[in-house]
Amino acid sequence: MPIQAALTPQMTADEINDLLKRVYPQLNDDFASYRAVEVFPGGCIVRLDADHRHLRPGGTVSGPSLFTLADIGGYVCVLSHAGPDALSVTTNLNINFMRKAEAGPIDGHCRILKLGKSLMVYDIDIVAGLDRHTVAHATGTYSIPPRRTTSG
Repeated sequence: MPIQAALTPQMTADEINDLLKRVYPQLNDDFASYRAVEVFPGGCIVRLDADHRHLRPGGTVSGPSLFTLADIGGYVCVLSHAGPDALSVTTNLNINFMRKAEAGPIDGHCRILKLGKSLMVYDIDIVAGLDRHTVAHATGTYSIPPRRTTSG
């Protein structure tokens, strides 16, 4: 995935994880299943440490769990590149499931396709297993709230 040098992150992965704990505690409850692993110019890597809570019958990681990872990837990208405004929201997310994912670490390699003043468009390649094959691919759009000015 090419690095987009024109897009400079404003937050690190650790700062994003701390922010998520504060503004979105229900994401992980008492477990740290979803997290930002890396933030770089124009993208990020997010991880789901899938365990029994994420499995559907047959030992397959559920679609909603992978969908959440795709959405979290976009949220981490928008927070890290457009600024830490927790009110950024998903306006669109399309996902294609390619193959079965089993319990274990599942990584989402996310890149920003376009970052404007009010919208960010991204895609995410979700990989899993020892062979790191793509298990799902998604594209999405986040709405970025207008910058708030403080009046003095």
